[in-house]
Order: sequence, then C-alpha cells, then structure tokens
Amino acid sequence: MAIRQPSSLEHPLQRFFTSARPQPTFQWERYQQRDVLVINHPQCKAVFSRQGAQLLHFQPVGEKPWLWCVGAIRGGVPVCWPWVGRHPGEGGWPANGWGRLLDWKLIDSQQQETGVSLRWRLSLWDWQVDLHAELGPGMVLRLETQHQDSQSCRFGHALHAYWRISDIADVALEGLDGAQGYDELSRSVCEQKGQLRLMGSCQRVFEHMGPLELHDDAWQRRLNIDARDSLSTAIWHPGSRPLLGVGCSEAAGFVRVEAVSGADDVLSLAPGQRARLSLQASLVDPVCINRP
Repeated sequence: MAIRQPSSLEHPLQRFFTSARPQPTFQWERYQQRDVLVINHPQCKAVFSRQGAQLLHFQPVGEKPWLWCVGAIRGGVPVCWPWVGRHPGEGGWPANGWGRLLDWKLIDSQQQETGVSLRWRLSLWDWQVDLHAELGPGMVLRLETQHQDSQSCRFGHALHAYWRISDIADVALEGLDGAQGYDELSRSVCEQKGQLRLMGSCQRVFEHMGPLELHDDAWQRRLNIDARDSLSTAIWHPGSRPLLGVGCSEAAGFVRVEAVSGADDVLSLAPGQRARLSLQASLVDPVCINRP
C-alpha cells in the first residue's frame, strides 16, 4: 500500500504548523493583517479567518490540503451572504454580500477525539447568521440565517469552496449526469452528460442538490462533496483567463464547487423564518497507487 506523504510547503498557511513544539488546539495568530484562528488537532489542521468566518485551510491527518488558497487570501471557503453575486437593487454594494467583509464572533469552540467543532456568528441589522463547522477526518460547514425584520426580504447565500487539486486537466466531477443548468459564459441552458471535465473556462450553475465526487487521478484521490439544502450547485474555473494576483500555474490547482441558494433562484424570507445551507466533504475509499 502506498502512503501519501504531503509536502510541508503545499499551502501558504502551513507555516503555522512547522514548529516541533506542542501546540494548543486553538490559537489566534495574525496573517495578512487579519486575525486567524489556527487549529491543530490530531485528526486535522485548519485555519479560519475572523473576517468573513472564512475557512482558509483544511487538511486531515496524512492527506494533502483539501482547500486551495494563495498568499493574498484568495480561496478557501468564502461565505457569500445575504446575497449572491451583484445586489439586485444597489449597484454600489459589494458583490456576494457583507458577510465576507465583516468580522464574525467566535461563539463556541470544542474539541473531541474525532475532531473540533466551532460556531461563528454575525449579527447585522435584523439578521443573524451562524456558521457551524465540524472538522476532523471530514469537513462539515452549516450556514443558518434567521430573519427578524417585520417584513419579508429577498435573500441569498452560498459557500464558494475552492477545492485544491493536482491540475485542472487531471480531474473530473461525477454525479451531475442529466442535471439541467445554465452556462453563464455562453448564456444558454445546458444539460450535463456523463462526467464533467473542465476543458478551459467554466461557469455553470446546475439544478442539483446532493452529493457528487471530485476525482483527481494524479493524486489518486476522490472527494465526496455534498451540497445539502442548496437549490443549485455551481462549478467555476477561469481557464486561461488571468486572475488578479494569481499565476497561471496556481490557477490550475483549483476548481470551485459551490453550494448556492438565492442567486438566479429567488429566495424570500418571512419574518422569523430561517434559511439553511450546508457543505460536506469526505474522502471516498482511498484509491492507492498500487491498487490494481
């Protein structure tokens, strides 16, 4: 059986895990002018940013990092809230909402033998949103919003996960066969047939909720990604188009698979109503290099 031995330099935030001295499970540090919570547990290593409650790094023991992130803090799992994309009425408001720009409060953090659990909270006007995280051999993120205004309000939320991969040319997504969707680049409806392999730029939103598998042949790895409670699953990669502050070789190392509700599909929350969105990931039975 071949055992993968991750390099210590595969992710910019692995700098926090190089010390040979015993480290606390939870420790606040500074990175790129942000407060970050460094999590060091026997089952996994992770880093959260207080700004946006953004999970920047997650790595189960013995595995390569699951999330892609570059030094300028682009990547991880940004929380888009309380709207997705452009605001429908205010052109000057930030894309993907206020949630990713504001500091959240860490309400609770616990450690168990199986991993850690955390709860982040943001209160804004008549809204309250909690992000629950369970990290160990796998990853679970649950977003729960409560609307406390006296009137109904349009709403949207998303978990924009940047999954780290060996190379965009070597991966495929399984589980979207037959899914109806919309191609944002060609501005046309589409239907997925078989596996989705990204040959160039991709920006598609599928009417799909539930699991799919991210196959990475070069790394002999399969991740089960489950976007529960979402109305849509979005797939994005820039292809050869330049990204600000990201080199071409760096961009080839991720694919974004998102849990989305309230982008093109309109959500309306009544007073006191709650909205939930979750994203789960687990390792499928490991595919070892020497397995026939």
